[in-house]
Amino acid sequence: MTDAGDLTRFPDLQVRDLGALRALLADVYLGTVAYIGPHGPDALPTAVALHDDRLVWHGSTGAGWLRRLADGSPVAVSVTALDGVVVARASFESSFWYRSAVIRGIPQVLEGDERGAALDAIVERILPGRTAETRVPSAKELAATVVLALPLDDWTLKASRDWPEDQPADVAGDVWAGVVPLEVRHLAPLDAPDLRAGIEVAASCRRLSPGSE
Repeated sequence: MTDAGDLTRFPDLQVRDLGALRALLADVYLGTVAYIGPHGPDALPTAVALHDDRLVWHGSTGAGWLRRLADGSPVAVSVTALDGVVVARASFESSFWYRSAVIRGIPQVLEGDERGAALDAIVERILPGRTAETRVPSAKELAATVVLALPLDDWTLKASRDWPEDQPADVAGDVWAGVVPLEVRHLAPLDAPDLRAGIEVAASCRRLSPGSE
């Protein structure tokens, strides 16, 4: 495993630990895939998951951008977790607690059992236990799906847990400073409008929203 070298701005925020990258990818499931399209740079958000130490995502075989990536175009995938708002006495010094990574490379197209395992990994990343509750994708559905995998060979990770760094004159004032922590949480599940009466909320969803039981 290698990283992308030294950061030129705020190098003290760079994290070189692969375990920290894995931890970030375990906490987020939305990434932004940047690539060079037929009309120039482009970027699209998509669900991502860590599987066999590769970042995997999927989409329709009819999507032009995925076909382009499947043909060997390089990508840069960014993921970010916001962990808190740093509230300084001066707005200029305010910022975030965050973890942010960029993973670069040429994605590989997965086929056969590898593709099925990666699709399950994406579902399980978002809804643990869901694959046991639903039917297996049909051959037609699988044929219409492309799954890409990006090895963790070239990456950069930055993380900040700094407190406000105000000027001494501001610290001496009466304005509050600190951090407001952020978290992502699941709310109570909502029934689909066409759900038949008597069908209970899936166990996988109840586990995500324990307060709804």
